[in-house]
Amino acid sequence: MNFALILLILLLLSGAIWVADAFFLRKRRPADARDPWWVEYGASFFPVILVVFLLRSFLVEPFKIPSGSMIPTLQVGDFILVNKYAYGIRLPVLNRKIIDIGSPQRGDVMVFRYPEDPSLDYIKRVVGLPGDTIVYQNKKLTINGQTVPSERIDDYQHPERLYYSQQFIEKIGETEHRALNDVDAPPYIPGPVQFPNRQDCSYNALGVICTVPPGHYFVMGDNRDNSRDSRYWGFVPEENIVGKAFFIWLNFGDLKRIGSFR
Repeated sequence: MNFALILLILLLLSGAIWVADAFFLRKRRPADARDPWWVEYGASFFPVILVVFLLRSFLVEPFKIPSGSMIPTLQVGDFILVNKYAYGIRLPVLNRKIIDIGSPQRGDVMVFRYPEDPSLDYIKRVVGLPGDTIVYQNKKLTINGQTVPSERIDDYQHPERLYYSQQFIEKIGETEHRALNDVDAPPYIPGPVQFPNRQDCSYNALGVICTVPPGHYFVMGDNRDNSRDSRYWGFVPEENIVGKAFFIWLNFGDLKRIGSFR
């Protein structure tokens, strides 16, 4: 569902009703006549829809985490806020950048339109920038020939599940975060698809090696063995970027998670 498009249509319809009533219809009605229901509702909803549209399009947008690919950073059921202007001001619906403010950095948690189905929003961590060489071999991450620093910490017990994953503190760019690996999961990437710029990646029994093409980004989930990401379906084009995730504002199952974004 393209909620931005639906919101734009509602804004245009309610705005048209408000303008028609303010400048034409009201003058033709008797002074004591009651506004028709469609004028009353349409005109009253217009300022509300306008505020929501502007906030959601240019400032912040809420998202709900639907899967466990970003565990332990983000849990299923987390409601997060996404900064819509961190990577530049974009036209609503078209998602075309018109003012360049910034660009994704290594380590950012980014929301983007899934390249295989742009109607879906995905969230992953930015690992590679345009021109970077990303090596993920035997579950070890290297960026441009530099091994990403990682430190093993206590194993992570998955909520409401009876198994543990190896847990690491990892530093990508200037960002420290936790990442998980499953001991029993193989290092190779099963079933990568034929994505655009597939020739920039090579696969072997130990994993994948990719060079990120211009205007694209390489992303991965923190729950490494339970995330379908750039290792499987390729690179995120610049035009698919939605914004930078920065805050957990609600989780009905665990209120302590509010604000716990790392």
